[in-house]
Amino acid sequence: MDDLIKNLAARFGPQSVWSGDALAKRSSDYLGDTPLKARALLRPASTCEVAEMLRLCSLAGQPVVAHGGLTNLVQDTFTTESEIALSLERMDAIEELDRVGGTMTVQAGATLRKVQEAAEATGLFFPLDLPARDHAVVGGMIGTNAGGLRVIRYGMMRELVLGLEAVLADGTVLDSLNKLLKKNAGYDLKHLFIGTEGSLGIVTRAVLRLWPRPGGAATALLAVEHFEQIEGLLALAQSRLSGQLTSFEVMWNEFYRLTTTPPSVSRPPLRSDLPYYILLESLGADPAQEQARLESMLNQAQEENLLSGLVIAGSSSQRSALWRIRDDSDQIEAQYQPTFSFDVSLPITDMEWYIGQVRSELETAFGQVKLWVFGHLADGNLHLGVWGSAICEPDHERVERIIYQPLLEVGGSVSAEHGIGLKKKPYLSFSRTGEEIAVMRRLKATLDPHGILNPGKIFDLE
Repeated sequence: MDDLIKNLAARFGPQSVWSGDALAKRSSDYLGDTPLKARALLRPASTCEVAEMLRLCSLAGQPVVAHGGLTNLVQDTFTTESEIALSLERMDAIEELDRVGGTMTVQAGATLRKVQEAAEATGLFFPLDLPARDHAVVGGMIGTNAGGLRVIRYGMMRELVLGLEAVLADGTVLDSLNKLLKKNAGYDLKHLFIGTEGSLGIVTRAVLRLWPRPGGAATALLAVEHFEQIEGLLALAQSRLSGQLTSFEVMWNEFYRLTTTPPSVSRPPLRSDLPYYILLESLGADPAQEQARLESMLNQAQEENLLSGLVIAGSSSQRSALWRIRDDSDQIEAQYQPTFSFDVSLPITDMEWYIGQVRSELETAFGQVKLWVFGHLADGNLHLGVWGSAICEPDHERVERIIYQPLLEVGGSVSAEHGIGLKKKPYLSFSRTGEEIAVMRRLKATLDPHGILNPGKIFDLE
């Protein structure tokens, strides 16, 4: 054990500093597939401990990578044997819940499910939701500006964070735990840490915005034959559901069939030969009123020939069954290896062309392929999974080019909600200008002059 690790262990104890054999039980992802490689794992129990740990690492020039729930898909938390991982798993407390002000102050290691359940227990609602809710933690969701299933109504994590506390690379604690909806006084420094992937500071606590808990949900699964019908349905839903539309998830046929046939536990509630399936949900105060509004909107959709099939959830169990179809994306990697996964964003009106272009280029390059497409279409976000018997791990860069190159023609983004990390770093310039990247480098140099926080991620310093 080297001097820095010995010093950290002596100051904070064996529960806070793991190295050597103690790391054998740890994984570098939430699935537990890949062993963690790191010089040590730090597990602070307070903001003061985070600050002192970073101060010592800064003095030693020691790189540190923040670990949240390890659910990101872009190697954002990847560590080498020369880097130290820092996990806030021991800092997971719900510190304060203000029912009148509609805020929750929480430590960054709390899971999304813990936050959701704490809010619901007091009649409030934290609206951000992800399939990985049992693993994703507040700090990681802030660092990646997580999106999820309800962005069209409540926004991404950026819109749900009122204030935060962060520790800079040199150990300085920046207390910006604002609880006000309106505080227009100088720079809003929390935005330096939202979506910057732990490269400018480690978020330790946050003030989250809460909403009144909805009284009920109205949920339906729809099927259509033409992409133009999807556009018409979205416009109709946004108009008729009076601002209550929460989710508008679209699944292309291949994804729907994958998640509704064995070994998936779900079975198809609608015929499986249509091109597109839409999971639509609205949340409101009155369940009966919300259901009636949804049914009225769908009646109009049928009159306008926008639907080829529909099923409306009549109970919470039926609602859960419909959502399971959309959430079961793990079937892709469970059944096919190696699978390449992507999340992109682009204008809705360009999506049909884009998917056709990607499919054509993949088939030209690799022959027969499987392309699973699904996502939060209403906010412009698509997820893609790619597999082919002729596609091997060394073909990853070629597949990436096929996925990302068409985005340049439509002003799309190589990342919608997962961040850049290592995997997308070569393509950052597809979505950001040279001037923007130059400013990013200047911010990094100012707040982390020795480059110790999550080094090598997002962009190179030179």
